[in-house]
Amino acid sequence: MKQVSVRRGTYVDSVALMQVSRRLTGLDGVQAALVAMATDLNVELAHGMGFDVPAASPNDMLVAVDAASQAALDAATAEADAALSGPAPSSAFGDPPPPVTVRAAAARSGATIAMVSTPGRYAFADAVDAIDAGLDVMVFSDNVPLTQEVRLKEYAHASGVLVMGPDCGTAVVGGVGLGFANVVRPGRVGIVAASGTGAQHLMCLLDGVDVGVSHCLGVGGRDLSAAVGGRSTLRALDRLDADPTTSLVVVVSKPPDPQVADAVRARASSLATPVLFGLLGEGLPDLTATAASVTAAVGATWSAPEHWSGAVPVGRPGGHVRGMFVGGTLRDEAALVLGADGAPGHSLVDLGDDRFTVGRPHPMIDGSDRVERLRASIEDRATGVLLIDVVLGLNAEDDPAGELAGVVRAATSAGVPVVATVVGTRDDPQGLRAQVAELSDAGAWVFLSNAAATRCAQQLAALGGVS
Repeated sequence: MKQVSVRRGTYVDSVALMQVSRRLTGLDGVQAALVAMATDLNVELAHGMGFDVPAASPNDMLVAVDAASQAALDAATAEADAALSGPAPSSAFGDPPPPVTVRAAAARSGATIAMVSTPGRYAFADAVDAIDAGLDVMVFSDNVPLTQEVRLKEYAHASGVLVMGPDCGTAVVGGVGLGFANVVRPGRVGIVAASGTGAQHLMCLLDGVDVGVSHCLGVGGRDLSAAVGGRSTLRALDRLDADPTTSLVVVVSKPPDPQVADAVRARASSLATPVLFGLLGEGLPDLTATAASVTAAVGATWSAPEHWSGAVPVGRPGGHVRGMFVGGTLRDEAALVLGADGAPGHSLVDLGDDRFTVGRPHPMIDGSDRVERLRASIEDRATGVLLIDVVLGLNAEDDPAGELAGVVRAATSAGVPVVATVVGTRDDPQGLRAQVAELSDAGAWVFLSNAAATRCAQQLAALGGVS
């Protein structure tokens, strides 16, 4: 039985709503659930799931549940109520109404940073509102047009504030993690990141050797493109150079535009604070090598990240590496190691790319789509080795290893080795050691270095007869 309720004038950010949808879907007897703002896209998605949606505006929230029984439906409704409930509003005479704009909220709260996670078509206006309030702004939203990103960063520069994003998945400011951030120790290394999981991986590698982070300023994966020109990267460098808690800056990026990279290097050379670069590209160091360089630069002792051997010692004969990632930078790094983008056979996909997340949760929140794709790959005789990443941290799924353990066992039974990179720290809520153990017990090869995991997958495929 299907039920759709519309909660008028109720707003919760998209990350939180994705997590609520995930919780409801996992309840016994619940066949499908969608908790989302009633944007055109989400209404269309609800119709596609078979729900009859009443008239609603983007300022309203949909709670749609398809359950096998009335009891299951009631349980899902109660769970949604509990998850969405907040502090009860005061009814005292003269209490001010809740703020309806970012600027009004900023004036009331004294905040210095705004985080925007509204749908991409609305994010630009909300971010401009934050800039007008004098706030730095982290735009978590994806599917923001490139032209709007350029205009937004030009406007921010003129206003003297920093825009992190759009599609900024990770930031750490003064020890507070925003978006998909890991729980890292405080320290004196500042990071400017035109990548999300690249920044996470670097921070986790450093945390593993007790090197802490002052701030991680994400700038969005397109910032070092020719069109955007590194606008936020340059401002973030200036910010960290002026920060007394930062003694070393690291710039991390997916493969950048060469001319933009040169401009960033020129700015870095003019700063008082030393800057190291972890720009992915042909012939350049991988993220693990960058972490080793950072460790040496701050006078700490580097040790190679741990790994655990898997149950299947050779790739399926004649098969290639099939990589399914939730992190775009991890996918790009793996492609550079394998040479996959220029060679036939190997195939690597970033399931967190915008084209896969329209109308559905990011795979770091809900990995069910990846599980189904992995199961299909096991049946494909061209698959010799499966390569995956498992990213822990704030706002990520509670037990990603548990969700993947079944498909790892299925692959192992079919003679297909699974090689997994786990990106996490000892203090992450999922438990780094527990996640590693769950994957290892299922038969996976487990690495804390993505580059090392990719080289292992390459070697296993070669042993199976693929060069």
